[in-house]
Amino acid sequence: MGASAKTIPPRAPSQKPTFTLGQLKRAIPPHCFNRSILLSFSYVIYDLIAIFILYNISNKYIDHLPKPLTYIAWTIYAIAQGCIMTGVWILAHECGHQAFSNHRWLDDTVGLILHSLLLTPYFSWKLSHKRHHANHNSLEKDEVFVPNTKEHIPWYTKYYQNPFGRVITLFISLTLGLHMYLLFNFCGRNYATFTSHYDPYAPIYSNNERLQIFISDAGVLAMVYGLFRLWAVKGLVWLICVYGGPLLVMNGFIVVITLLHHTHLSLPHYESSEWDWLKGALATVDRDYGVLNRVFHHITDTHVTHHLFSTLPHYHAEEATKAIKPILGKYYQFDGTPWYKALWREYKECVYVTNDEVEKNNGVFWYTNKL
Repeated sequence: MGASAKTIPPRAPSQKPTFTLGQLKRAIPPHCFNRSILLSFSYVIYDLIAIFILYNISNKYIDHLPKPLTYIAWTIYAIAQGCIMTGVWILAHECGHQAFSNHRWLDDTVGLILHSLLLTPYFSWKLSHKRHHANHNSLEKDEVFVPNTKEHIPWYTKYYQNPFGRVITLFISLTLGLHMYLLFNFCGRNYATFTSHYDPYAPIYSNNERLQIFISDAGVLAMVYGLFRLWAVKGLVWLICVYGGPLLVMNGFIVVITLLHHTHLSLPHYESSEWDWLKGALATVDRDYGVLNRVFHHITDTHVTHHLFSTLPHYHAEEATKAIKPILGKYYQFDGTPWYKALWREYKECVYVTNDEVEKNNGVFWYTNKL
């Protein structure tokens, strides 16, 4: 059974908009495009201080609690620290868009350090993510969360489209999803050969980009070596409690955030006959994560603006979103459903995409679950 008529959100327009990107840009106050090194670094420093304080408090006191409370306290620590680490990851992602400063070398240096500390290959992600933005919601060329059409869904799909199956797939996605994408291009664009973000010769990258992939790999390997040395000194249990648990939470939130921005019944997906850049960029949805909007530097509730103007720094994104919403009209998509409810709903309802049955437009596709 698909979603009832009452729960299906209104579809976003799939026609070419009457406004232009230039009109949207002129509606945004010019200062919103200004990138301040001091202000950008202040967010990095704030997050790193929060991580350091939380680590010191937890490392000093948790193990002195009675045993049952110790497990609960380390779990709370992992969730809190993982959320802050997600914010750091998002700042590194902003460096990849050159939204951190006016200096590419500085953005790449900061991004490489921060992403390597979080076991993410910076340049590898930056380059594939750049292609995602350039080809958003193109069924042929988008890089990530590319939906299957009915004829291409795996044969076993029908066997996990039930509550138990969704719990299992959600668990795997939230724990391993980010690294499955980086290692094996899971849920990524379909390439003819094996594709990995760690492979400098992967088809994602051009010849003049391969050195950057080697640098990304070196950054991650350096962090892995550092973790191995910490393991030798502090022990595996300490490393899992202090770093592994928060990293797992961070990985889960990166998957949740990116999936919910690009997976929704209201969003059109396009074949090449219908796709153009502005239509594709508009086909994303803002979400509300409550207090976590701030922790995640508003990538969650200003993602439409981010796809339209990816070099605009996050600390001006709310103001920019308010400025362009009147022009966007129905093209602006927002869903205030709590993220954990939305995640379950989208996993249930958004199984594959099919031709537009309403407008009879063979180049426009929409999510459905009618197996």
